[in-house]
Amino acid sequence: MNAQKLSKRLEAVASFVPTGAVVADIGSDHAYLPCYLVHNGIVKKAIAGEVVKGPYESAIKQVKLEGLEDNITVRLADGLKAVEKSDGVNTITIAGMGGPLIVSILDKCPEVLHSVTRLILQPNIHAKVIREWAIRNGWAILDEVILKEDEKIYEILVLQRGAMELSEQEILLGKKLMAKQTEVFAEKWSKEIENWKRILTSLDLAGGTEDIVKKREDIQRLIKLVEEALNSEDR
Repeated sequence: MNAQKLSKRLEAVASFVPTGAVVADIGSDHAYLPCYLVHNGIVKKAIAGEVVKGPYESAIKQVKLEGLEDNITVRLADGLKAVEKSDGVNTITIAGMGGPLIVSILDKCPEVLHSVTRLILQPNIHAKVIREWAIRNGWAILDEVILKEDEKIYEILVLQRGAMELSEQEILLGKKLMAKQTEVFAEKWSKEIENWKRILTSLDLAGGTEDIVKKREDIQRLIKLVEEALNSEDR
């Protein structure tokens, strides 16, 4: 992967960046995504934010190597603190982190989001918490993608301003992903069911305390929600 050829998942993230947007890529690592966006004429201006010194220095080096110092500003800062009001950022990308960490980044600096009209989020795990956050904070899902790369499965959530209501099943699985029912979607959730059933077997041997009974019921409910989606007639 480099600034000209992104990984499959980052290429998918890039595909949702509106032409002419001002982007802040949080946790930018080598700044490959901002460089790619500028090289391909999708954006003219971007911020690459990094909280760790090593990746921050790598991003500075990469931007200089690509000759994009006039287009991309690299900042060492914690999350959205990399964004300044004068930047005019309207699109934020956060990729390659867990869902809870992405949510904590968004929650730390809510004032930065006032001028933002699109969030493109790629959680490695627990996309569910991002959907819950979106409902609480007045964001709606514009699109969702699930893809597989190097034997790992990733979800990408594209959010825009708006009210949204989702069922428990839709929060867990993704309403749009349920509608598409791709092979990768089926693979991910079939594996989750297998894992949950293994946990149930372990719980059956652990006795019948109140906590264990509750955990067993929660897992059985999750299995039912997923099996209903995978067996849907709409598939």
